[in-house]
Amino acid sequence: MIRVNDLRRSFGDLRAVDGLSLSIQKGEIYALVGPDGAGKTTTLRLLCGALQPDSGHIHLAGIDLQRQTEQARALIGYLPQRFSLYAELTVLENLRFFAEVRGLPAEEWHPRSSEILDFVGLGEFADRRAGLLSGGMKQKLGLAAALVHHPKILLLDEPTGGVDPVTRQNFWQLIIRLLRQDVAVLISTPYMDEASRCHRVGFLQYGRLLIEGAPSEIVSRLEGRVLELVGTPRRLLKQIASDDPQVQNAHSFGDRLHLRIAAGSAETVMRRLGSAIAAQAGSIERLRPVKPGLEDVFLDLLESAHAA
Repeated sequence: MIRVNDLRRSFGDLRAVDGLSLSIQKGEIYALVGPDGAGKTTTLRLLCGALQPDSGHIHLAGIDLQRQTEQARALIGYLPQRFSLYAELTVLENLRFFAEVRGLPAEEWHPRSSEILDFVGLGEFADRRAGLLSGGMKQKLGLAAALVHHPKILLLDEPTGGVDPVTRQNFWQLIIRLLRQDVAVLISTPYMDEASRCHRVGFLQYGRLLIEGAPSEIVSRLEGRVLELVGTPRRLLKQIASDDPQVQNAHSFGDRLHLRIAAGSAETVMRRLGSAIAAQAGSIERLRPVKPGLEDVFLDLLESAHAA
């Protein structure tokens, strides 16, 4: 459904997208993750036709976006990072506007609007002005507007940013239900727990794809190389761990430290840290190998990219 080959886009001297290639199938959720400025939003804007690439090719369901722009755009539902609907219009009026812009006649858009508002949980708010909706409800309205014309491709730019955990969970339930309709979903997200729900994940940095694959495949690269350290004082523990020759990095995860270590060194590192921390009057509550998460891989990739 989405095929991107060697896509490039610069803004002056800044190369925002640098040789990006992607392939996404129908019924698949693909997550783009990366730090601010990695090129995620630019990539989505290129895919929806809001920006023109400097070079490269984009095909949506086999249609060349550059050559058959309007035909390709008809397949896309796009939810931008910021709320971009009309605050003075009601929920239903917003959907009517976007449906008619898409060429849907009244006999189609009216029942479709009712159906899609029920789908996203806004059926009882059809007459409320969009500007009076909560942040989570605005995101649901944005999703409804993106879906009103039955798109086959959904592009979501950090759709759950700034909303509460319950709203995030509800939003993801909606996305998962869309897969039953064979919609291809490309989503950018700063949340690793959201990325782990996707079929595949791509890590972007400086507009380049560092790695992609299923979440389980990606985390396997650090299997056996992450230790969890909990104790006091935290600063002392982090300093001692960072000084160990086989600890490649130490990062805070809530009340814990995650230590990325050299392959095959877990037992040696744990013994050495236990002795070093005790010698400096620190205390260890927990020191053990743990299963790596996407956050661990993400930090590893960023550090490797900076070192390169």
